[in-house]
Amino acid sequence: MESAQFDELVARARRLAAPGARRILGLAGAPGAGKSTLASRLVSRLDGLAVLVPMDGFHLAQAELERLGRAERKGAPDTFDAAGYAHLLGRLRAPEPGVVVYAPAFDRALEEPVAGAIPVPADVPLVVTEGNYLLHDEDGWASVRPLLDEVWYLELDDRRRVPRLVERHVRFGKERDRAEEWVRRSDEANARLVARGRDRADLVVPMS
Repeated sequence: MESAQFDELVARARRLAAPGARRILGLAGAPGAGKSTLASRLVSRLDGLAVLVPMDGFHLAQAELERLGRAERKGAPDTFDAAGYAHLLGRLRAPEPGVVVYAPAFDRALEEPVAGAIPVPADVPLVVTEGNYLLHDEDGWASVRPLLDEVWYLELDDRRRVPRLVERHVRFGKERDRAEEWVRRSDEANARLVARGRDRADLVVPMS
């Protein structure tokens, strides 16, 4: 992403972080589109005005996915606690003075959520959240979009996104053949679902 484009996004996020009511900015997009990277960069540039709360903290635990028979579809809409995520967003929209809300994170090395890992102080004006299904309208996800003040849809050409996604799986422990198979079968099925929400975004952000 060019520096001028990034500066424009920072300025837009900074306007959301103006003093007053807590606001929530969502970054949506297909797996591998660059959501977590952009979200982290934005929060870093906002100098304490924002906290990052990823959707991935609401992955169901591996043991529960195996019990439900969904482990081979990990990352699909029904492998998350969508209701729990929406409930947390509701709490974050209405912070109580002096109360820190703790959000879960996701440990990619463990492939497991980690409870209570992200503190969100009440006086931070902006929460940035990122994930695949912020614009999804099925499987319990429809309640998420109304809780977000803005959603940006990140769009990256598949010729760059798919190899990048494979490399991420390899970096976190999958054999390359297994990573390629997983992307073809699971991640790309999810990417097609995610793309259906593109028109509900406030802004489409071309990624590179």
